[in-house]
Amino acid sequence: MSAVDLPFPPEHSPLRRCILQGTLAAGALTLAPGDLLAQAGVPLYKLPRYALVIGNSTYANAPLANPANDARAIAGELKATGFEVSIQLDASRDAMLKAIEAFSRMLAARNAVGLFYFAGHGTQLAWHNYLLPVDAEIRVLDDIPTRGVDLNALLQGLTRAKNPMNVIILDACRDNPFGKALPPEQRGLSQFDAPPGSLLAYATSPGNTASDGNGANGLYTENLLREIKAPEARIEDVFKRVRLGVRRSSVGQQVPWESTSLEEDFYFRPPKEIRKLSDDEATRRYEEQLAIWERIRTTNDPAVLEDFLRRYPSGLFSEIAQLRLDQVLAERGERKIQIASNTQNPYSKGTVRADTRLKPGDRFSYRQVDLATNLDIRKYTLVVSEVTENQVVYNNGTLITDLIGNPIKLSDGTRYTEAQHHIAEYSLGKRWTARHRLVTARGTTYDSEIDYRVVAKESITLPAGTFDAFRVEGVGWSQAVKFGVDVYNLFWISPEVRRYLALETRQRFANGKLVKHERYELTGYAQR
Repeated sequence: MSAVDLPFPPEHSPLRRCILQGTLAAGALTLAPGDLLAQAGVPLYKLPRYALVIGNSTYANAPLANPANDARAIAGELKATGFEVSIQLDASRDAMLKAIEAFSRMLAARNAVGLFYFAGHGTQLAWHNYLLPVDAEIRVLDDIPTRGVDLNALLQGLTRAKNPMNVIILDACRDNPFGKALPPEQRGLSQFDAPPGSLLAYATSPGNTASDGNGANGLYTENLLREIKAPEARIEDVFKRVRLGVRRSSVGQQVPWESTSLEEDFYFRPPKEIRKLSDDEATRRYEEQLAIWERIRTTNDPAVLEDFLRRYPSGLFSEIAQLRLDQVLAERGERKIQIASNTQNPYSKGTVRADTRLKPGDRFSYRQVDLATNLDIRKYTLVVSEVTENQVVYNNGTLITDLIGNPIKLSDGTRYTEAQHHIAEYSLGKRWTARHRLVTARGTTYDSEIDYRVVAKESITLPAGTFDAFRVEGVGWSQAVKFGVDVYNLFWISPEVRRYLALETRQRFANGKLVKHERYELTGYAQR
């Protein structure tokens, strides 16, 4: 079973380690503007920075206490991190449109990093998101497009600017200010995939509403202000920490959400020196995180898990730590809100959560194909024998994985350290890193590290049927004591099936010679 669930099985011929250079082979993504700048040697954090900040509080029918305060505080913090800031308070529709147009022109003229922040009321209609000026009078649904500011128009303006990077932050999901004019399905904002070279952040998950806060700032902005101050934090880590803080403060009733297509790291407060870790440094980082995670992985204390996630928000175990935190908080009674993801939304590929509801008797049949010869190697079936709090046992112990499919033990005695090749939640553009160590029954040790990204939502046809699935690409290496291989992985995941649909792995010598090129695909399944 070693190759079934392993992107890099232990029976490979040991080869010299070689870190893959260049892009992902066929299917590599088109370079975003940030990539071009990186190639030119100009990191994003060294470019000019411009921000447009809008805070609307004085709505005639539904005033808000904090957006104006939020905008002033955010503007001040951004100025402290080097942004040139334009601020609008209690803005009319005309003022908002003019400010957005001027902002887009400035970004285009200066080739700058752009940041747009809005606090106030927001709503959705026909999958469009609208930011509401203070003079908006919404009596019926048809009033929204003409009296709100369409987020699409803002994003299109930023796209036309062709600047290297944009951050859009929307603390705009306050509760419905229009009474019965809006139906329940119009709550919050609609899910939207970030355009190339951008990060889109919502104060709460799509389809849900956010708190205006009990103090001087809204709950979301209160946490954002604190995290922006953190030195040397990657922008994705800033927002992950914000999400953690807001969720805990709201007991799961407000969970921020982000979509990103960034290809390069950005820092509000960059380190003095940014360089790639050496192999030895990367190994020490891995061993440090592994030691801590193995010590706390079964904890029932949410504070311990939260501390770990704050320390390593994009770490080698952050995704599975988040899954464990979800378990612990659910056991304590948290009723966490979920993303209102809809397959009919034309502006988003949606979000898929891994289904951990495996039950004894669930069956998954696969075939293994040698893609170099296009010949079948074997066919096999995995049957769930037992499900524990943290593990799934197949075929009476032939295979043991965690709840989302990451391998732990094989029938030949091979053991794996925990790793996050498979994760709990998939959305377009999401990136993460998996690293593990395995020990064979003969005592041979292998290390592997793979960088993954969700690159597409597409239809895939297999012997088991046709599925709408996310395609995930991974690139990295697998290494024994003296030798290594380059690794390129593909797998497809769908909400319909509680395991992966298909997995391809291609491994090469440092000289390019092919070691293995195989595919595992679902031929049938039965789920209770």
